[in-house]
Amino acid sequence: MANVKLAVIYYSSTGTNYELAKWAKEGAEAAGAEVKILKVPELAPQEAIDSNPAWKAHAEATADVPVVTNDDLEWADAFIFSAPTRFGNIPGQLKQFFDTTGGLWAQGKLANKVVSAMSSAGNPHGGQEATILSIYTTMYHWGAIVAAPGYTDPVLFGAGGNPYGTSVTVTQEGKMVEEVEGAVKHQAKRTVDVAKAVTGNL
Repeated sequence: MANVKLAVIYYSSTGTNYELAKWAKEGAEAAGAEVKILKVPELAPQEAIDSNPAWKAHAEATADVPVVTNDDLEWADAFIFSAPTRFGNIPGQLKQFFDTTGGLWAQGKLANKVVSAMSSAGNPHGGQEATILSIYTTMYHWGAIVAAPGYTDPVLFGAGGNPYGTSVTVTQEGKMVEEVEGAVKHQAKRTVDVAKAVTGNL
């Protein structure tokens, strides 16, 4: 049988969610999936990016990462979304991408996709859970199947114990506070395992 196809789709201004996406790719590939890492289009003006050294450096470092398209959504059996919180909600860049998916949704091509989500914020209670749940709200409208990590592995507790999806606190210097690599990889494996069951690739 063909391997599960997973699209890891992220938005990141300074690199945290890109790092989460890379760990997710590693975890999913170890579980036997075919994986693409894709970024959503940047909407911020270039002058805003250039005025923030960390943002500018990350944009330059990831210039070669492909930008997600609706064709990628149709290709994938499963998605992992990763995005920072913006006032307890998803970034405008991710929302704008979601708003382009109406054609696929109307054709039923997003139904039964398996989905999980991750997030980050500058404080332990800075809106990560609300951001993940906001992503899932869109997924419910798609008819997707949410594969939240719950408490399915002890590694999740050391990462902060977020049952909705891995989340991480990031310092002003851009350093992750919690140790979340293991939780991300477990979440990716769980997403792939659920997708295997849904697609009959067990």
